[in-house]
Amino acid sequence: MRKPSLRAYRIASLFLLACLLFNYPVLALFNVGATAGGVPVLYVYLFAAWGVVIALAAVVIEGGS
Repeated sequence: MRKPSLRAYRIASLFLLACLLFNYPVLALFNVGATAGGVPVLYVYLFAAWGVVIALAAVVIEGGS
């Protein structure tokens, strides 16, 4: 049986981070009536967190072995 690579551990960690970022307790912190530039704070958080997850996935996948 082969030992999992460092990339596999990073992908699994990224998955767990995404699960944490998009889970109820964290989302509840940003579900307020305030706006940021006319956009609800929750929407800003969701798009920013999604962008961070995509950027980290690109770094992990495209990074060196």
